[in-house]
Amino acid sequence: MNASTWLPAAGAEADEPGGSGQGPDVPEDTGPEGAGPGLAGGGPAAGREGREAPVAGELRADCIADSAGGLTFDLTAPQDADTTWSAALVLRLRGDEGAADEVRLPLGPNGSGRLRAVLPSTVALAEGRWHAYADLGDGREPRRLLPGVNDLRPLVGRRPLAGIGRLGVRIPYATRFGNLALRSWLRGPHAEAGDILVAPEGLTVSGRLYGAAPAAGARAEARARRTPAADGAPGGAGPATVTVPLTVDGRDFTFTLPYEELAARWAGGDEPWDLWLRPAEGARPVRIARLLDDLPDKKRAVSYPALPVPAAAGEFTVGPYYTYDNDLAIRVAGPARPAAG
Repeated sequence: MNASTWLPAAGAEADEPGGSGQGPDVPEDTGPEGAGPGLAGGGPAAGREGREAPVAGELRADCIADSAGGLTFDLTAPQDADTTWSAALVLRLRGDEGAADEVRLPLGPNGSGRLRAVLPSTVALAEGRWHAYADLGDGREPRRLLPGVNDLRPLVGRRPLAGIGRLGVRIPYATRFGNLALRSWLRGPHAEAGDILVAPEGLTVSGRLYGAAPAAGARAEARARRTPAADGAPGGAGPATVTVPLTVDGRDFTFTLPYEELAARWAGGDEPWDLWLRPAEGARPVRIARLLDDLPDKKRAVSYPALPVPAAAGEFTVGPYYTYDNDLAIRVAGPARPAAG
């Protein structure tokens, strides 16, 4: 998956309750997806050099990613701006206003009329969505940044060191209102989803585990996102879970989830199942997700086929999908209902 001509926009609706298990459930503003590979541009008014000249009141930030997950922001200072040593690029966590939820990156000169700020991969950002602002140190309130030219190609196919204890991922995107924001994940351990095969007999998922090594008892778990009462379980019991063993090669893993296991537990209607990986017997489960690329919202950009499966309660369809947090899940859906009227 390559960087798009426009910074990809992330979805607006909330994911299904309990969809992530890690990170926020309510995503950022939505907007149209971009088209075409290569560098991300600033919009229809972008000039021949690929950079849109800022108009009055606008501040655009070009963004370059590196293979370690760091980001560099370059912007053209307004002609009337009198920047000071205290100028900073400000990142604010969406929905939070505490001082701990603001990160300030020094914004210094980088050639004639240009300013640069760097977000190293070693600086941890809490998981969530961060809005980007420029504080020029001129006494004015920080101004919201717009996206400019972006090169996110190093994020595609990124392969962090397998032994990394905690994985940080940051992907820039444009909100529905055209502003610059970052989607951040901070997970350790992390199970990165790779190839996904949708076959008539079951779903096969391959991936790589970061921050832990598979050991005895390692398995994948599919958990129904339903209440204990709906599952017919006594009070205090957890929802339905299907477990399957892993095939392991170092830190790489593969598993196949037979659809018949889901069919045996299906009571009708539609429901999602979340996919987890338990690295060893007794270990904390890890959400399976696809984070190591340049797409902040795969729910809108990536789709897989849904196949019909027979069950005691009737035929249903089953297919994988990504949540708004880019976590991997399976949707079990009953037969289509005829339109009313």
